[in-house]
Amino acid sequence: MFGYRSAAPRVRLTTDRLVVRLVHERDAWRLADYYAENRTFLKPWEPVRDESHCYPSGWQARLGLITDMHKSGSAYYFVLMDPEETEVRGVANFSNVLRGSFHACYLGYSLGEKWQGQGLMFEALQTAIRYMQRQQNIHRIMANYMPHNQRSGALLARLGFEKEGYAKDYLLIDGRWQDHVLTALTSREWTPDRRG
Repeated sequence: MFGYRSAAPRVRLTTDRLVVRLVHERDAWRLADYYAENRTFLKPWEPVRDESHCYPSGWQARLGLITDMHKSGSAYYFVLMDPEETEVRGVANFSNVLRGSFHACYLGYSLGEKWQGQGLMFEALQTAIRYMQRQQNIHRIMANYMPHNQRSGALLARLGFEKEGYAKDYLLIDGRWQDHVLTALTSREWTPDRRG
């Protein structure tokens, strides 16, 4: 009714080695730790991050906005955590969710340096993508990567993403405009629902 927001969705998915769940406002410390610990490692692959990414106070404000996006269904921000949910090992974000005649979103992700090469992101994304396709009825998930990021390209191919194009100077990464390979995954099982 008027003046009341619907509750934020509570999504907690499990894999063999991870808990993949939507972030909530109590995750400020964990996310600050993740970005502080991986700051140098992630720098070449991400937009320039200000200092607030490494402090809980910066994440408290950011998580309030993310919670609003969860409530409105415009984005879904997941953390990849150990089974005891004490440490963030990575993140996976489905953003710019559009419904109507599109039913699509963008996927972004990162994994901490010490967790590289163990198949954890593949494991997490399989589960999160299935959630987005089945529970959120997303038909098309788009993910883009820099041509020299062969590891990301291989991950997306393994998940079934298909190359659709190449964009020059596509995103401002680490302070420089970077070309990106454009990929997408579409659901062959998609059917209309009442969300519109």
